[in-house]
Amino acid sequence: MLVALAGMMLLGTQSPATAADDDAPIGRVDVLQVSGLIDPILVDSIRGAIDRADSEGSQALVLQVNSPGTVLSDDDVEELLDEVADAPIPIAIWVGPNGARFYGPAAQMLTVADITGMSPGTRIGYLGSPLNPQNVEIELSEDAILQLRNDSGGLDEVRGDPSDPSRPDLGLLTETLDIGVPTITSMIEVLDGKQVDGVTLETTEEAVTDSGQVQRETTSTVRFAKLSLTDQLFHTVASPPVAYLLLLTGLALILFEFFTAGVGVAAVVGAVCLVLATSGLAVLPTRPWAVVVILLSMVAFAVDVQVGIPRFWTGVGLCGTIVASLFLFESLPGTSLRPSWIALLTGIVGITLTFIVGMPNMVRTRFATPTIGREWMIGEEGVVIADVNPEGVVEVGDGRWRALTNRATPVMAGERIRVAAIDGVTLEVEPLEGAARDYRERRGNPAEPDADDDADDESTGAATDD
Repeated sequence: MLVALAGMMLLGTQSPATAADDDAPIGRVDVLQVSGLIDPILVDSIRGAIDRADSEGSQALVLQVNSPGTVLSDDDVEELLDEVADAPIPIAIWVGPNGARFYGPAAQMLTVADITGMSPGTRIGYLGSPLNPQNVEIELSEDAILQLRNDSGGLDEVRGDPSDPSRPDLGLLTETLDIGVPTITSMIEVLDGKQVDGVTLETTEEAVTDSGQVQRETTSTVRFAKLSLTDQLFHTVASPPVAYLLLLTGLALILFEFFTAGVGVAAVVGAVCLVLATSGLAVLPTRPWAVVVILLSMVAFAVDVQVGIPRFWTGVGLCGTIVASLFLFESLPGTSLRPSWIALLTGIVGITLTFIVGMPNMVRTRFATPTIGREWMIGEEGVVIADVNPEGVVEVGDGRWRALTNRATPVMAGERIRVAAIDGVTLEVEPLEGAARDYRERRGNPAEPDADDDADDESTGAATDD
């Protein structure tokens, strides 16, 4: 009797604890979206996500990866592999969604992550040579090295086929299912029941619907995380098309402000664009000679901008810009970093319109005032360099100027002209001989009196005689 009573008391003591365990909330699962080139910004975000998940008691961290390549040094990648392998919480990597890629040495994270999966239609590869982190050994099979070192593979190639010896399992996936892991929800389901370092993950449970079907429902809270706004900004400018367009925009705005003889909004915006572009170019595999060619092209544009006429140097600048744009970035294994045709056309057409139409008009407008100190040129003589009919180029003094004919009188190359007026940096000229005359002008020989002067003299003489 006493033994039975003691047993009942013992069961009564354990029951509340068991109930408390059953009612305890299931740990959260964090998901970090890793998209774009693997650069220092993404590495820092992965580190931060690991620390945050550990400090806030999350069950696991899932990295949702879609990356066309790696722009880190091998040392930086090896350090990242060590941190993923030594993470205090389980790390899962899911390559998805459909159509995603995971290329470059950073894809060797698949060998050190606790749980890995791929969505159908995704590819991984271009792993390069096996890296040598300090705290973990990268185990790539000979088949994986042979197939994925300089190539890529989809889900079927990576997971292998037991019935086909020519398609061995490359050892990069811990979970494939029959159709892979198509969605992030499926990846959360994959985590359920996995044991990592003695801890069993609980993410889903079976539930019976009203129709009697059994399905799995997510019981763990899933928290999605992205880059902060600042990190997203610097990660975006480290993409080839954005860095390229920022570089051209910044240089064009700085040149524009230089010819407006002031420091205003254009200069500030241009400086910001150049800072962001420099940040992106420093991360990307940029060809230094191409950057130099773009800078020299801007100098060539400036030569013609100062006279307000698109000429030879404008053509040189356009050719240099086109060549440098096509070869600005080196390609990564499996991925070309050349900006898309939309970005290239936007940059090249924008620069063309700027320095053939916009800048010359701006310069003429800027200097189209009567107080620019060139009045001395009115009445000066010069020679025609390119036919002025109705526009051309003349040489007056030691400089060459854009010229317009005065009163639509054409002047051919080699003929002498006289400056009749000035409009900004454009001269209105007339030929020395045969120019149209205005009855209001008195360009005749000062020694020969005009008819009006003769009439006045006669009147004065008559009055004197009287």
